[in-house]
Amino acid sequence: MYYKFSGFTQKLTGAWASDAYSPQGLRPLVSTEAPPIIFATPTKLSSSSTAYDYAGKNKVPELQKFFQRTDGVPIHLKRGLPDQMLYRTTMALTVGGTIYCLIALYMASQPRNK
Repeated sequence: MYYKFSGFTQKLTGAWASDAYSPQGLRPLVSTEAPPIIFATPTKLSSSSTAYDYAGKNKVPELQKFFQRTDGVPIHLKRGLPDQMLYRTTMALTVGGTIYCLIALYMASQPRNK
């Protein structure tokens, strides 16, 4: 009996000899050509010029400058009011959940009167 590793069940399963001797990832090489690059392909090609129309502008350098600016504001609050609201809501839910858990533990530790 031959066995191979199943990526679906994450266990060893029975297999034919041909599958066991050429497991997944070790198949014979079919093509020696590199696959086409998909990350730098344009979304629209103009037939008359070589200019490319990409999906959007690269905002990474601008965001790096914005977040690395030394203005005394923590990084998680740099974008202003939306970040402050998200931070305060998270803190309120955390404190409220902690208080609720402590109350539940206190009530669970007290014996019931019959």
